[in-house]
Order: sequence, then C-alpha cells, then structure tokens
Amino acid sequence: MSRLIVVSNRVSPPDGSDQAGGLAVALAAALREYSGFWFGWSGETTPTFTGALNHHSTDGVATVTLDLEETDYQEYYNGYANGTLWPLFHYRIDLTAYDRSFGQGYERVNRRFAAALAPLVRPGDLIWVHDYHLIPLGRCLRDLGIKNRIGFFLHIPWPAPQLLTTLPRHWALVESLFAYDLVGFQTDEWLRAFEAYVLDELSGLRKDDGVLHAFGRDLQAKAFPIGLDLKDFVALSRSPAADRAYDRMAAHSVFRSMIVGVERLDYAKGLEERLAGFAQFLADNPGMARQVLYLQIAPTSREGVEAYQDLRARISAMAGRINADHSDMDWAPVQYVNRNFSRAELAGIYRAAKVGLVTPLRDGMNLVAKEYVAAQDPDDPGVLVLSRFAGAARQMTEALIVNPFSREELAEALRRALGMEQDERRRRWESLMDGLRRSDIAAWRDSFVSALEAPSREAA
Repeated sequence: MSRLIVVSNRVSPPDGSDQAGGLAVALAAALREYSGFWFGWSGETTPTFTGALNHHSTDGVATVTLDLEETDYQEYYNGYANGTLWPLFHYRIDLTAYDRSFGQGYERVNRRFAAALAPLVRPGDLIWVHDYHLIPLGRCLRDLGIKNRIGFFLHIPWPAPQLLTTLPRHWALVESLFAYDLVGFQTDEWLRAFEAYVLDELSGLRKDDGVLHAFGRDLQAKAFPIGLDLKDFVALSRSPAADRAYDRMAAHSVFRSMIVGVERLDYAKGLEERLAGFAQFLADNPGMARQVLYLQIAPTSREGVEAYQDLRARISAMAGRINADHSDMDWAPVQYVNRNFSRAELAGIYRAAKVGLVTPLRDGMNLVAKEYVAAQDPDDPGVLVLSRFAGAARQMTEALIVNPFSREELAEALRRALGMEQDERRRRWESLMDGLRRSDIAAWRDSFVSALEAPSREAA
C-alpha cells in the first residue's frame, strides 16, 4: 500500500485532547492507514535557516517539521500568504498588499519546503498538499525530479477571474497548480471560477472527461466539499466538559434566548456587518430587548497584520456602542469575547444557543455551521442563520440563508429564528443532520485520496 504524505503550513496532529479540529483527526486517521507522515512548519523561527528536520510521533502519527527564519515568517506567512492571497481570495482587493519581497519570500519558503521534503519521498508515495500557503510546492517538487502523484486542496475560496488578474504574475500562480495531478476545491462555484480563468484567460482546454489542459499539462480539478467529524463531535458535545459549558451558558441566559457567533477575528467573517444586523434587530424589535443575549466569540489572529489590528479596534468599538445604546442596569445585549475555548466547551455553548449566527462575507466552507447543527438537542434544536456566501450554504439549504451585507435581512432572519415553532425547527434540523451524515469528513478524505490514487495521465 502507498504511503500518504500530508503537507501543510502548520502541522497539527491530534494529541488526545479535544482541542484538535476535525481536519486534524481525519488526516491523522488517513496517515495511520497509509503509514505516512505529516510535513510542515514547526511554528518556530530561528535566526538562520538550517533546514534541520524535527521528527516526532504523536498519538501514532509521524510528523516531520522544520523551523523558518523570522524573515521567512514575515514575507511568506504574514506577507504573501496572509497579506496578499488571503484578502484577494476573499474578494478584498482593497486590503491586498502587493510587495515584491512578499512574493520572493513565498517562493523561497516553498522551495525550502520542497528541498527538505524531496529526500523523504519514496516511489509510490502519495503527496497531499494543503491550502494557499503552499500553492507552488508541487512545482518545486517537480523541479527536484519528484514524479509521484501529488494532489492539492484549497480550503478557501478561489476568486473570480476578474479579481485574480489583479495579482501580479497571476498566470504563474495558476501554472504552479498544473504541476499537480489533482486539485480540489470546496464548492462547484470555486471550481467554476478556476475553470473560467483557465479557459478564458489562458485559452486552455476542457477535455471530454472534465480534465483541464494548459501549460502542456493535464489537470484533474474537482469539488470535494469538506465535512464534519460528525460521530466524534456529537460524542464530544455530550461530554462532561460540554455539559459544564452548557449549564453555565443556560444559567447565564436564563429567561433569555442566546444567539451565538464563533470564529476567529477576521474581516472575511463579517463581524462588523453582523453586529450592525443585530443592532438593527434591537431597533426593529424593542419588545425583544431584554429577551435576547448575543455572545460573540472571536479569538484574535494574525496580530502582526495591520488590517487585523484595525479590525479588532472597530469590533470592540461597535460592541461597546450597542451596549451603551441598549443596556439596562442588569442586562447588556452583547457579550464579546477574544479568547479560545476547547471544542467541547464550544459544543456546550452551541447547544445552549437558540440561534447560531454564521454570516461570513466569503468563506471556503465554514465548519462552525456544521458543528452548531451537530451539537443541538434533537428534541428542541436551535436555528442556524447562514450566509449565502459560505461554502456550507450549498449543502445546508434548510438553514435560514441570508445576505450578510444587508443589516435588514440579518435582523429579519434573527426575528424569524427566535420566533420559529418547534415543529419547524425540528424538521429543518433533521434535514441538516441527514446531510451531515451523508457527507462527513471521512467521506471527504477518502474521496480525495481515491481520486489521487487514480493512474496518472500523460500530458497531451
């Protein structure tokens, strides 16, 4: 049986705690089955790059990591990955930083990854590369003579061609993808956007079997919507830690209906628009004022990027203004928290919330939406309010689908969710859960690996 080599920017195999996400759990299971290893950055920086590798084994999963220079971190990670590609791929060209040194750092780190990984690759190994940090890695490995099957999965949206062409040397980024045998996207929408660029901008071809041809190579591109580790998460949501979190939140929101939002602090998540929608709800429904509590959990991230520093200040100010305008002596409508909670604690919080508010402006999938549904009490489930611009909206049509840019639409969805009868809530929840069962994270993982294992095609 072939080994599977998973490559990602950060290596995060499960360590037996409930902090590990479903993706780490699913990939770790695949690595155990295929006797492979997980390769990536250690998260540590060093004054001088040495290329030295760190070998570990965590819960039966072998990992290989390397340290980066501080300059690498700034140019590759904070720079090109999160200062250029992240905003561009999330349709925020106003925040996209185009700096030649960022692109040079991005290329340099990908070549360093490839040089460190190549000697570890054996004939027949399958290589699965993850996310926007490592788009050039397949090309870098090919340059070093690696002929193995290599797949790439993009966890975030792929931008429309008109946006992608604002990126200097955009064609080179796409050419790198044609070094892979298989490229996966979260939704058909992102797949179509990629195909449109290849066909229209590059004058590429789509063959009868759906394979794309450009740069003298064939590429299989498909949508593989990522799922939830449903069985494990449902069990986690009934754990003692989840029960304690549920009891705390139920007591805190007694006689009130709690609305919850959970995501890291990021401008793509629509937090400002969400707060504006909640403020509109309070203004439109003054009789509901003391009957609701909105808990927004938003751990900080990428604090080295200026756009994130500015966002944190704006969100704090908006939450403060809403509380100043609507609070009473024993009630404040918004509780805004900038810290991490374990998955078990979050599961308990989800179960206590009457409404899950998941309204990103643009998102690859958004597993919080799926976790909220999975954590609900089957007899008395809450209601999911979901952005039409989250990848999950294509699958979770029984949620209340909203335009997150419209504060009036958000306010109306909250009013409808809070007033929804139990029969309708149960019907919607049962349909959503059926979808989660049919498309869980193991099915996603296995479908991608099966497609990657398929025999390679010769370039036309």
